[in-house]
Amino acid sequence: METLYRSTRDAAAKAVTASQAILQGLTPDGGLYVPVEMPTINLDFAKLSTFSYQEVAYQVMQPFFSDFTETELRACIDQAYDKKFDTPAIAPLRQSQDGYFLELFHGPTIAFKDMALSLLPHLMTTAAKKNQVAKDIVILTATSGDTGKAAMAGFADVPHTKIIVFYPRDGVSPIQKQQMVTQTGANTAVVALTGNFDQAQSHVKAIFNDTAFRQELARNHYQFSSANSINIGRLVPQIAYYIYTYAQLLNQKAIQLGDKINISVPTGNFGNILAAYYAKLLGLPVNKLICASNRNNVLTDFFRTGIYNRNREFFVTSSPSMDILVSSNLERLLFRLTGHNSEQTKRLMETLTTTGSYAINETMRAELSGFYAGYADEAATTKEINRIFRENQYTIDPHTAVASAVARQYREATGDKTLTVTVATASPFKFPNTVLAALAGEREATDGVLADERLANFINLPLPSAVSDLIGAPVLHKRETTPEQMRSIIADVLKLHA
Repeated sequence: METLYRSTRDAAAKAVTASQAILQGLTPDGGLYVPVEMPTINLDFAKLSTFSYQEVAYQVMQPFFSDFTETELRACIDQAYDKKFDTPAIAPLRQSQDGYFLELFHGPTIAFKDMALSLLPHLMTTAAKKNQVAKDIVILTATSGDTGKAAMAGFADVPHTKIIVFYPRDGVSPIQKQQMVTQTGANTAVVALTGNFDQAQSHVKAIFNDTAFRQELARNHYQFSSANSINIGRLVPQIAYYIYTYAQLLNQKAIQLGDKINISVPTGNFGNILAAYYAKLLGLPVNKLICASNRNNVLTDFFRTGIYNRNREFFVTSSPSMDILVSSNLERLLFRLTGHNSEQTKRLMETLTTTGSYAINETMRAELSGFYAGYADEAATTKEINRIFRENQYTIDPHTAVASAVARQYREATGDKTLTVTVATASPFKFPNTVLAALAGEREATDGVLADERLANFINLPLPSAVSDLIGAPVLHKRETTPEQMRSIIADVLKLHA
């Protein structure tokens, strides 16, 4: 049975295939693509527990990407999850005294975005062929640190594609910045923004919805698409690793078939935890989804009060991928909370744009009972990195520390002893200064690679190749702009006025 996709904001718009949704990224009306009906998947976990990551990924994704042939989808998966990952498990589990960490940082950029962005270029180029797309695809993306590098690594020198990434100049770690500005590939462009991620993301959305600009692109044989988690081609692959996690737990006899688990996710744009929510809808036995935020705790307040309010101070923290006040993927959850009411969803999102806040009703709030939300400030994050290291001889990055700290808050508040999986979204080598400060009290900020070498000596682990490859790598991208000038930069990169 074919799975089609519709907009969260326009019930009258024609439904599209998976490949069309992947190519477009955003819907023409500014909404997000969601399945018209959630596909049915036979989650035979006893069988899945014996499968490789690649096979689990195929079983989960095939019903969502139903217009891809088996040969096409398996080829995409096999090319994505190959030896660029440093473990054949792809997404292994690490046991701790508190449960398990799901390690999603074994890909080429040592962050969880690799799990989907290693696959998206293959999905997109296959989708372009299926739909006889004659134009070059321009991937336009705002990043809070990790998406940009992972997307560029995936799309670098892919024929008939270009990728333009905007990142907040003062809102990423030194390693994240160095990874981006040294990215090779004749089709890649990275631009520092004198603003924060929310500004970058809102301007990217506005550019997507600028009809005149889209027409100018078309005249120059280009069309936009997105590598952010707003693209359904990013979101669906993330569902797979939650299903795989449960299968691994069964295989390791950590749980029995049917046992429920808790999942704690460090949350910024809401895509990663939304994938866990979708996995639950498909039949993953989940007791509680723990939505963990840093000091930018707009989501915590939303889940606790039913009011989403971005009218607050923005903080630059040690977990920059969560420094977000407008969580785009929450719109997909809202759509379900409204009973798939596109008019109501559109109204809420327009209210957010015009006033900076919205409130959901009590019926909608009742549907959020499967979530727990909390946050960890900078002091709590530092303390958690230190605690996990002392108790488990295991080093975590600040994003993972936020999720671990909030999971502990939840256990202490509720007494819930359900096995908890904490999602480890980045390698500690991505944020060496923060980790060294937590473990060794080092407060002096040093160059990214130098700090990583000191961290490697302290925790007695080798430098990942993603870091060692940066040593001596030349800076290839030096553009900088304001949010208001993003259109001009795009036109310049694409030589629209040449």
